[in-house]
Formats: sequence, structure tokens, C-alpha cells
Amino acid sequence: MNAVSDSLIDSSDVAIPIHAVDPEGLDALLASIGEVEAAWARSTGFDAAAGAVTIIADAGGRIGRVLFGLGRSDRSRAAMITGKLSAMLPQGDYQFATELPDPMLGAVGWALGNYRFERYKTNLSPIPRLVVPRGVDPAEARGMARAITMVRDLINTPANDLGPAELSQAIHDLGARFGAKVGEIVGDELLSANLPMIHAVGRAADVDREPRLVDLVWGNPAHPKVTLVGKGVTFDTGGLDIKPSSGMLLMKKDMGGAANTMGLAHMIMEAKLPVRLRLLVPTVENAISGPAFRPGDVLRSRGGVTVEIGNTDAEGRLILADALAVAAEEDPALLIDLATLTGAARVALGPEIPAVYTHDEALAADLARHAVQRLDPLWRLPLWAPYEAMIDSKIADINNAGAGGFAGSITAALFLDRFVPKTIPWIHGDIYAWNASSRPGRPEGGEAQTIRALFALIQERFGTA
Repeated sequence: MNAVSDSLIDSSDVAIPIHAVDPEGLDALLASIGEVEAAWARSTGFDAAAGAVTIIADAGGRIGRVLFGLGRSDRSRAAMITGKLSAMLPQGDYQFATELPDPMLGAVGWALGNYRFERYKTNLSPIPRLVVPRGVDPAEARGMARAITMVRDLINTPANDLGPAELSQAIHDLGARFGAKVGEIVGDELLSANLPMIHAVGRAADVDREPRLVDLVWGNPAHPKVTLVGKGVTFDTGGLDIKPSSGMLLMKKDMGGAANTMGLAHMIMEAKLPVRLRLLVPTVENAISGPAFRPGDVLRSRGGVTVEIGNTDAEGRLILADALAVAAEEDPALLIDLATLTGAARVALGPEIPAVYTHDEALAADLARHAVQRLDPLWRLPLWAPYEAMIDSKIADINNAGAGGFAGSITAALFLDRFVPKTIPWIHGDIYAWNASSRPGRPEGGEAQTIRALFALIQERFGTA
């Protein structure tokens, strides 16, 4: 596949100018480029609306300049809008001749607009290149583009080529790139390591798809501990509570939480933030065979909490619970988990706005601020204690499936809350990790969600190297 980060370059002697303009500045821009070119732009109907593009040829018939509309002041509509340019302009070098409202987002949007999942394609599409806008650190922009590309590639890869072993290898490769230590606990070793719920969910898979917990550690042990936990269900049949065929079509993306925590870890390590980073990924295939766990089973978790299985299709919270218990044993300064956990979150907020949960008011406020600043949307939902009654069990401490059909995302978060001590600052993200349709900089397929906002939060809280 093309490396989209390669579409961001430091300089070029042949860069074609791009004039980014909003409707208020259009008349002044047209007055500055000459009567003939201005007349051409007007004849095309260019009005500087968000994403509008007009290409003006030079005397030799080559592209002389590009006019690009920024639209009006609503920044939320302009997120990654520069991705539309890179998706439609021909191969060549380009450079913004005018200031962008957010130069970093403009650069990253351009790079991500070049993204194509072409692992199974014979011919690769050529991509245009952009001189990194003034004031943007080229290494930072390329690093963010690489991290998000990795997230998308992992989610887009079908389950026949990405099982627990392959996801583990991707984490080992990530660790090797940044000098991190990576270990894993596999198969029946999970039982002796007291990780029984990860084992139970994954034990029905084929021998080459054994369940595992992958553990990456990076950074100075003296620095504040930041721990990430990502749901790594590489395919979810629903187990014995089997999904309909329509419900399985996108289940290759059920490891989207793992992919996104890997992307966030990539950003942290590339930026050399002064933290001791730990990434825990419980990864399984929720398959169906003789050893499959059953509705009505009672599992004992690492934390000692007993769990009645109300639905085998609520498996993600089971593997996360064991991993969160491991994470909590170190008492990290910040604990974040991300998971493609519930359809209920999508009903509540749609596919573009992940639900987040935390008990920490200051943490919630800081994350919301960074989400707005980075145009990386998310929305806090409540850990509403009265709803804990929905996950009561008559024979165990807790049930993994909420009763009554209401508040599915909240009850899933409350389930996880049982495994995280209240003394630990904790954020749970219930994400979709998928674009149902293409938008500028966001092609249909796997997507990074919340991690740009979370990176900004971590950077602000713990500083830079």
C-alpha cells in the first residue's frame, strides 16, 4: 500500500499553489490573481463553499493554481476537509499559498485523503504530495498520519488474514519500531496466569487462533504510568448466541478498539512523551465449537468477581474486564480503554460520535475541550449507578448482559466499572471505528476515533520530552 505519510514533503521547487479561501475573502483573492483567471473562476461557479475546487490552467495547459473553498466559520464541517483535495487532484506537488485555519489538521487531512486500502489490489493509485504548511512540524504531521493509517489498515484487513496471532504480531512490530518490550500469554497459559474470561471467550477458536493477552511496555519506569487497554476481538460470530449473517458482515472490525489503542500508543511513542506507557490487548476470536462458553455459564474473573453469562455476544466486556484488572494492579496515573462495544452507543450518538465514560469531572472536561480543539468528536454519557440493577444476577455477582433492553452502552460501561478501582482516573470509550460512507479525509472503512483528542489530553497532562 502507498505510505500516505510520504505525501507530506518538506519542500518542492515545482509546487503548484493552492489558494484556500472562505466566502468572505473570495473577492479579494480573485482581485489578486488577475482578470483572466478570476473570470475563469467565476465562470466555473466557484463560491468558496466548503470543499469547492476550481483548477486554473496556465498558458501551457498545465495546472497553474488551485482554488479551494473553506466554507463559512463552522469548523466542525471543515474537519479533514483538505482530504478532498488530495483525493481529486492529479499526481504532482502542491503547496498552500494562503493560511489555513488549522495548518496541522490541514496537513493530516491531506495525507489521510490519500488513504486507500489496497492490500488486495494489483495496481496502486498514484498520490499527490503536499509541502507541509508553515508552522507545522513535518515529523509530527507524518507521524500522526502513519498512526491513523495503521489503525485503518488493521481494521480493514479481513479476519482470514488478521486473527489473534496476526494482531499480536502487529503489536510486536509496533514495539520493535520504538524499542518497547512486548510479551504475551497464550492459550491455556491464560488459565495459569489467572485470566479466565479471556480464555473462556476465545477457547472455541482453532488452534492457530488461540486467545491471548498481549502486553507492550515502553518508556522510563520513573515516569507517570499511562495504560491503554484495547478490545481485540478479531471476529465475532456472537458465539452460541449467534449473530444473523447481516450482523456479521462488519465483524472484522470488532478489534477496532485494539487498533485505536495501538494508534494512540504509536503517537505517544513517536512523540517521546515522558510517560511509562503500557498497552494491553486481550485478543480472541469469538468462535463456535464444542468448547464454546454457553449462556448460563458462570465465569470467575481475574478480579474475583463472578459473572453469569446472559449472552455470549456480550463477549468484549468479558475480555476487557480481565485486562482492566491487570492494568489496575499497577495503579496507573491514567487508564484508558477503547472498544467497539455496543450497538446501543450507535443508536444514541450515531457512527461519528463515540460515547465516553469517566467518574472524573476534570478529566471529562479536559477531554471534551481537546475533542473540540482537535475536531475529534466524542460525547460523555453517565455512569448512572441506578442502572447497575440491570446487570444484577441471581446466582453470581454480576450478569454480562443488561436486562430490559435499555441503556445498553451505559450498562456495559457499568460492567467494566466493577473492575476499575475508583481511585484510578479512567476513561472508557465505546467507539464504532468505521466510516459507513466516504467524507473528505475519511474514506469508507476502518477509522481512528478519539485518539487525536486523547493524545492531546495525555500530552497536556504529562508534558513533552
